[in-house]
Amino acid sequence: MSRRQVQIVLLCEDTQHEAFVRRFLERRGWRHKPRVLKSSTGAGEQFVREHFPTELQAIRHRHVDRALIVVIDGDNRGPAGRIAQLDAACQARDIEPRQQHERVAFVVPTWNIETWLAYLDGETVDERRSDYPRLERERDCSRHGTALIKMCDEGVLRSPAPSSLKQTCEEFRNRIDRDEP
Repeated sequence: MSRRQVQIVLLCEDTQHEAFVRRFLERRGWRHKPRVLKSSTGAGEQFVREHFPTELQAIRHRHVDRALIVVIDGDNRGPAGRIAQLDAACQARDIEPRQQHERVAFVVPTWNIETWLAYLDGETVDERRSDYPRLERERDCSRHGTALIKMCDEGVLRSPAPSSLKQTCEEFRNRIDRDEP
């Protein structure tokens, strides 16, 4: 089955996460719009943690090829800390955590997505900082998606790249953007 026929579920904290991933997928040639689950109020990271086990279980029981993209800010925990929390959320509900072969990618910017947006605007970023500016409108991230696609097409991120973005590129390449189910 072509990777472009995979149905994607996007579980994310907020509209900025959604806009960034949607634009990235569109520019990569994904034809189908993802089904989006995002927090409407309250702590976005808590929403993602609470909904992840259910969504993971759901993609395991579908008869069509599905992928799950989980977007959650690393905040002061970073990618490893957030992934450990997602695994713990599964274990607390007696659900097997994500397996190596599954089309489930974690997108975990440290501290937040604004760090990546600053990097994609050409800045040298420090992932220990949490104060990169927000966009006025979430949809203004189109240029960032374009910059990331260009780097993906060239096969290399501009140096020095945020380690959390490098990790996400690997996640996407190995788990989502592949031809076999």
